[in-house]
Amino acid sequence: MRFSPLLMIHIAGGVIGFLSGTVTMFLRKGSRRHATVGTVFTISMLIMAASAVWLASMRHQTGNIVGGTFTFYLVGTAWLTARRRENETGVLDWLGMIAAFTTGAFVLTLGIQKLVGAQVAKDGVPVGMNFFLGTVILLAAAGDVRMLVRRGISGKQRIARHLWRMCFALFTASGSIFLGRAHLFPLAMRKSGALILLTVFPLLVLVFWLLRLRVTNKRKPLPVRGDAYVRLPQPMTGAMQ
Repeated sequence: MRFSPLLMIHIAGGVIGFLSGTVTMFLRKGSRRHATVGTVFTISMLIMAASAVWLASMRHQTGNIVGGTFTFYLVGTAWLTARRRENETGVLDWLGMIAAFTTGAFVLTLGIQKLVGAQVAKDGVPVGMNFFLGTVILLAAAGDVRMLVRRGISGKQRIARHLWRMCFALFTASGSIFLGRAHLFPLAMRKSGALILLTVFPLLVLVFWLLRLRVTNKRKPLPVRGDAYVRLPQPMTGAMQ
């Protein structure tokens, strides 16, 4: 089991997902390269998450099942957000919302049971992480409800939904690599705090992009061409410049 082909696929998917996701964050949003590398990230992360759920179910690891399911949901819904046109929804959005609410309620219930001392199977997940992750999952589900009630989203809301879901999914991958496999890295890196910095790096980038999105283009949303956001050419002012 330890060196099974599925485990190798899982590890490869996580590594490729982290590397491609990191590159994607620094590419111009809406560009062809961003879309290409983003597709690599999406596919590798979906493979990583699906294989994680399968491996965890074979080992009865509830925490990893939840983590893999949530990661698959985040990447899938973020991809749908960028792939579809503005103000468009589908049946997959409804299924994602139901899955998110179910998973979030389960994680919070498990945390409450641990807190009150109920007899629950030990999964190695601290009770604080149950409440943190359960809250994030339910907030994501609430975002689904809001989108579906409005029959879709557009402009900055669409970009923000895509950004935070992709970045948080990348955060789960970085956590699995740098904290979940910390023993594979040199002792100097473990003592320096570099692994923690690498883990939270996607969240720092997420905050940067959300703040940038908030303070730019306040009056006019980014124009859309087909599936991707693009920048319109600026009008020339004066003679040859």
